[in-house]
Amino acid sequence: MLHFKSSMSKSKPENIVNRQTTCPFCDTERLTNILDRDGSIIWLENKYPTLIDTYQTIIIETDQCESELSEYDQEHIRKLLNFTMNKWFDMQNSGKYASILLYKNHGHLSGGTIKHPHMQIVGLQNVDYKTNIQLDHFKGEIIDQARNVSLTISDFPIVGFTELNIKMDEHYEQDDIDQLAIYLQSCTHFLLNYIKCNSYNLFFYKIDKHIYVKIMPRFVTSPLFVGYCIPQISDHKYEIIKNMQELYFN
Repeated sequence: MLHFKSSMSKSKPENIVNRQTTCPFCDTERLTNILDRDGSIIWLENKYPTLIDTYQTIIIETDQCESELSEYDQEHIRKLLNFTMNKWFDMQNSGKYASILLYKNHGHLSGGTIKHPHMQIVGLQNVDYKTNIQLDHFKGEIIDQARNVSLTISDFPIVGFTELNIKMDEHYEQDDIDQLAIYLQSCTHFLLNYIKCNSYNLFFYKIDKHIYVKIMPRFVTSPLFVGYCIPQISDHKYEIIKNMQELYFN
């Protein structure tokens, strides 16, 4: 369990709904505690750490505030993934934390507060996220597979409905990152344009010598999950598989 700093949360800037609020990630001259950068990609400490016993950092993905991951050119998303995953691995290899979270919020139902595209890398001092995750959460029908990277739709989702999964070996090569980029862009584009949701999360996991990424569309959460932890799966699963294959992988 993590403890949330309510007082810190009240002081955080929010512009994911009210776009009149100034975006703090656009004003790069005022950014503090920058850890590293590669062009428009910036890794910095979170100025508003809301979780106790954690080390919270942010990856600003681009200087294009109105952009979104599915819209990046391939060169930029490959650079972003290489940069971000290297920082994620560096924090894991430091030995300072029980586990390291890497995730992305997009849209007002995702839990995010800032619209500007960004990811978060969070070191948990006392919590191992893997204790709450089962490998069954990543099992499902294959949509596409290339080299050592596969894309599936969950048969046993964490929350429910159309959860998509990517699996790759932890000892990945650049071609695997390139394929990961293709899958991530295809999945987010599909969710935003064909599932017709406006919010999603990306969650990265490192389990048993594999890296998994869960692409989760966000809607108003089902009361069956909130009250009973019972996920649901879509009865349109095979239609979704067919549509994605025709749109992106023919």
